Amino acid sequence: MDSKPQQLHIFFFPLMAPGHMIPTIDMARLFAFHGVKATIITTHLNAPLFSKTIERDRQLGSEINIRAVKFPSAEAGLPEDCENLNSITSHEMSLNFYKALSLLRQPLEQLLEECRPDCLVADMMFPWATEVAGRFGIPRLVFHGTSFFALCVVDGLMRHQPYKNIASDSEAFVVPGLPDQIKMTMLHLPNYVREGSKNELSNLIDQSLQAELTSYGIIMNSFYELEPAYSEHYRKVMGRKAWNIGPFSLCNRDTEDKSQRGNKPSFDEHECLSWLDSKKPNSVLYICFGSVSCFSAAQLLEIAMGLEASGQQFIWVVRNADKENDDEKGEWLPEGFEKRMDGRGWIIRGWAPQVLILDHKAIGGFVTHCGWNSTLEGLTAGVPMVTWPLFADQFYNGKLVTDVLRVGVEVGAQEWSRWIDNKKVSVKRENIEKAVTQLMAGEEAEEMRNRARALKEMARRATEEGGSSYSDLNALIDELRSYRP
Repeated sequence: MDSKPQQLHIFFFPLMAPGHMIPTIDMARLFAFHGVKATIITTHLNAPLFSKTIERDRQLGSEINIRAVKFPSAEAGLPEDCENLNSITSHEMSLNFYKALSLLRQPLEQLLEECRPDCLVADMMFPWATEVAGRFGIPRLVFHGTSFFALCVVDGLMRHQPYKNIASDSEAFVVPGLPDQIKMTMLHLPNYVREGSKNELSNLIDQSLQAELTSYGIIMNSFYELEPAYSEHYRKVMGRKAWNIGPFSLCNRDTEDKSQRGNKPSFDEHECLSWLDSKKPNSVLYICFGSVSCFSAAQLLEIAMGLEASGQQFIWVVRNADKENDDEKGEWLPEGFEKRMDGRGWIIRGWAPQVLILDHKAIGGFVTHCGWNSTLEGLTAGVPMVTWPLFADQFYNGKLVTDVLRVGVEVGAQEWSRWIDNKKVSVKRENIEKAVTQLMAGEEAEEMRNRARALKEMARRATEEGGSSYSDLNALIDELRSYRP
């Protein structure tokens, strides 16, 4: 009689930041849906952010749990309640946060010793995780949380350094060796590349790229049909072992999952959705810049004026106006703006259920910072985008949307910048009005929308039984089972 294969046990270790934790949690849930025992490793203040979702999955039969470790805030010179990147308010704090990450090695080793899992899936920002997994004789899989396209662009930039042959920071150059002609400028690149300097973050990224080469492979929150040329380039030209198993967000199939990602306190969702129900299909623009990005009050004013001038209906999520210039009355808004926009616009201060909103038939466009989670959520909802990259991998993802997939338009953001200048305006109201109008109205907008809808259907098929991501996930699980002694 055939014996049932022993259950595979995988540790998932995300970076403590919303843009990394959300997809990692969804990935762990996806593995658990496929019969794997999943354990998510995080810290005490981060665990409650997704504990309700995990408990709901457990009640439905998934074998998934959370193990919390102490975050070394004090040891790294951080405030005691600072355990997540979205609590960081300065460059100096961010460097201390990256120092703290290295101090998590010993607590992770203790858990590995105690639980003896079969595999460790660790965020790229834990380069030492490859060595730690090797100590316990288990494979380490890297999770990047970005696109194949972004990884290929970074490799081309590092390998060929085309930016060294330009006359100015604003001069365009072609990134060599890629399947498409991708043009960038020096201003699109991180500060430490432009300045040629090393710091805690640049050293960490260098170490991460080296650790990737000696890891067992890479898990990607993407699907083959989205970026086939770059999936092939990553594997065959760059020589990496990788599995496409996304989009992870599609594991959130019911309204409760979509609205409670991260256990965030909810505004009146029903009122917001009822408002959308009253609108025509593809008539509302959704504006959101993720969970970490901030704008100056001056830039928020330009966005408001650009939206008003465009004449478009909108939902605008404002995470955190510049605290020094903001109060509960919203002094960064033009005088009388909310009264004039009554019925036409909806401003959400704080968190919003993005997946739920993007999936609504009334949403016809998305102004985004091009973080990979938001980009992928827009694509899987079939919504074209206005790209407004700010930092991290966002300028690369923006190029994928506009130059390769052709489902978006650029707003005109020119410079990579992590921290805001209180007075700075990077994009003027005229550019915002022009990009929004181009996205929402006319023949070109409809063509972009049709291409986006086709990608939505491809994403759905990829994650269904027999699809490319579904098959890649099963192949990975089978391979990890055979790897186990």
